[in-house]
Formats: sequence, C-alpha cells, structure tokens
Amino acid sequence: MLKKLATWLRIAGYDTLYIADLEFNGDEDTFMVYNHRDRILLTKDKELFKRSKAAGRPVFLIRSDDVAEQMREVTKLGVKFELKMDRCSVCNTPLRKPSDEEALEVMRREGIKEDLRQRYELWYCERCKKLYWMGSHWRNMVKFLERVERSSNDCKNECS
Repeated sequence: MLKKLATWLRIAGYDTLYIADLEFNGDEDTFMVYNHRDRILLTKDKELFKRSKAAGRPVFLIRSDDVAEQMREVTKLGVKFELKMDRCSVCNTPLRKPSDEEALEVMRREGIKEDLRQRYELWYCERCKKLYWMGSHWRNMVKFLERVERSSNDCKNECS
C-alpha cells in the first residue's frame, strides 16, 4: 500500500524494503511484525500498527493516501528527500557504474538510439539490469521534490 513511498525512499538513498519484493511463507502481517526489526515499519494499516507497537517493533503510522503528503509525514523521522543515485528504485539493490558492455546492452534492449554514455553519468542495477541517468525523468523528479518541499514549508508557516 506504500509502494510509491518506498520508491521515493530508495530514490533518496534509503535502504528500503517493500513487502511485495520479499519472499516469505505465512501471514504477511506476522512477517512484518517479527522480521527486519532493525528497521522502522511504515504502514497505513492501523491494526498492524497496534500489533507492531504491542510487540515492541519500531513502527510509524502513515495517515495520507497522497504520496507527497506521505513524504512530508516521514520527514518527522528525520528522512530527507534528496535525489541520490545509490539504490535501484525498483529492487533496492545498490547501484554502480556500468561497464560499456552493460550500458550498450541496456540501450540496445530498450531501443535507445542515443549513446547515453557520451552525454550522461550512468548508474546500473545488476539485479534488474536497469540503467539510470539524469534525463527528463530526473528533471521531473526534481520538480516534484521542489513542490513537496514548497508545500511542506507552506504548512510549517500556516500550521504554526
């Protein structure tokens, strides 16, 4: 239920697990309560929140359905949303610089005609075989984060 938030946390460089990406047997809620206890569990599920609290598990209740508002909510935990290219936004694997062969393979597979190596700094996910660069999608993410920050500052001024 918080996949977009998980993606933004990864984009900001936070090591973020998302339940749908994990393999486990049994009840999902039980797994979340009793595993990865060194992490803060973010949830919108009030019952899971109560159960986690009762079990002494670090947990934070997200109230909004809007990802921008969710991002503002988690800043209370000290989270800072800055664009970093540390982790794959899809699978959470740490990114690295690609070899020329890896970059060319992704460009060929994705039908990218331009040789991105000539124009951009590239990052690569070994697990997803995905390539990242600072193209138009990067500029769109910057604009979105600026809007989130602006509205967060507006609330601080009006809500104080």
